[in-house]
Amino acid sequence: MELLNFFQYDFLIRALIAGSLVAVLAGVLGVFLVLRKLSLIGDGLAHVSFGGVALGLLFGLYPFYISVPLTVIAAFFIFKLGTRSKLYGDAAIGIVSAVGVAGGVVIASLAQGFNVDLFSYLFGSLLAVSWGELYFLAALTLLALTFIIVYYRPLFALAFDEVSAKAMGVKVEALNNVLLILTALTVAVAVKAVGVMLVSALLILPAAASLQNARNFKEALFGSGVFAMLAVWVGLAAALVFSLPAGASIVLSGFFLFVGALAVSKLRG
Repeated sequence: MELLNFFQYDFLIRALIAGSLVAVLAGVLGVFLVLRKLSLIGDGLAHVSFGGVALGLLFGLYPFYISVPLTVIAAFFIFKLGTRSKLYGDAAIGIVSAVGVAGGVVIASLAQGFNVDLFSYLFGSLLAVSWGELYFLAALTLLALTFIIVYYRPLFALAFDEVSAKAMGVKVEALNNVLLILTALTVAVAVKAVGVMLVSALLILPAAASLQNARNFKEALFGSGVFAMLAVWVGLAAALVFSLPAGASIVLSGFFLFVGALAVSKLRG
């Protein structure tokens, strides 16, 4: 069957649109995380999201009703723990990540019967995205892009040097709070696309690939979104043609794109 024939099905169209929206979100926000050396925050928040999903399934609720607010709270906790205690950012992320995944495992062991549902969140189920989740993704993407466009200059200053940005009069704390919320929401919805185990790669790989050859910050943001969308499209196509897990295929596609961008950077000197 030709690849285009697959898209006569509604669930595949939803998967493509949802994957593209997640890609734009993860790609753009990933640049800020990479530049601020917070790349692994996605991994920590994904593990917290896993615990929230398990808790939602335990009480018979829609998992996102629990995982989304829990992930947002965890994002603030990581940031405050890293800035107001004698811990570096990676240590704070490690603590929250360990607690999140441990909580999810404990909850899963207490309530047998939803292990299959929980497994789908570990490795992603992009093909099972609903219209409701798609609408939420569209609204979140619009909100994130609007925020970045309106506050581009302060965000640019914040991305490279928080101390200098504060000295310039930038409202650092407020911008940090919004970025944390957007990142947490992106991770919570990206878990459905690529899974808990792989979500941090979707935040890191496109941004890392774009930064290899970008000549300025705008190019880095745009390029990261493009790389992320290409990873989703190629990964989803490979998953359909070769019957592979969609989340893993997307991440591997992102890795090959990063390797390509790195090679181009080396050739250009």
